[in-house]
Amino acid sequence: MNPPKPFPILRLPFLAIEEVFKAMDPIEIINFSMISKRTKTVTKKMTFSSKYAIDLGIYETMEIAINGTNGLVSCIYLLTSNERMDGKVGEYENNGFIERKVYNYSKDPVEEWKQVCKYILDIFKRQAIDVLSMTMDVFVDQNVSIIDFLNTNVKSVNGCNVLQLEEENDVDEHAAYLLENIKVNNKFQSNLDTKNVNFDMKIPKNLKEFYIKKADWIGYDKLLEIDSVRTHSMIDESFEKMYNFYLGTKDLNDEVE
Repeated sequence: MNPPKPFPILRLPFLAIEEVFKAMDPIEIINFSMISKRTKTVTKKMTFSSKYAIDLGIYETMEIAINGTNGLVSCIYLLTSNERMDGKVGEYENNGFIERKVYNYSKDPVEEWKQVCKYILDIFKRQAIDVLSMTMDVFVDQNVSIIDFLNTNVKSVNGCNVLQLEEENDVDEHAAYLLENIKVNNKFQSNLDTKNVNFDMKIPKNLKEFYIKKADWIGYDKLLEIDSVRTHSMIDESFEKMYNFYLGTKDLNDEVE
């Protein structure tokens, strides 16, 4: 039996090509775009990009997630230094959504992650991303490089999570540098164990939600920045006591005036 002939997708009318793209998952779209310059050009002309949101994750394994909406497949592209994971694909159901994970081995996961990020942001026509999650004590020596990359290639993020694996690690300086160089639109969450009570991390403006694990570095000026989003915030006990103290002092001064 003769092998099946390749399907001549590029010979189809534009609307027919769009229908083919609607049946593809994000990884298939990316793979198709990499075939040639022509397939990349065709891919970028498609209108599928609005159906997906992009998340970036800096964990022990570098991640780029292309999350479908309206029941579409979500795909997570993972770059790992574990050679045994190369080429592995896993498919899972997560709250009714299909989630597909694709692993790729790299000798330098951080640098390759940057290149893949640029490519995916280009293909999916994104300047902003949905969620950025960064574990600050995994690639410490490359944190500044990662943050500079984000500053250059990402206009803003809707949500930002900063994390750390080991509480004893001091990542205050890099966390502050991140917030100086990335615009957060809606939600910020810090799970850091801050070491410096004089820590001066920029609080993103106009947040809708603000979550913080350890807040003993926050003084009165920072409280004024946070006050507008406090009704949507989860804060630790030390922050709550400090906030109430400052709030009481502020109210008392208002009455004296």
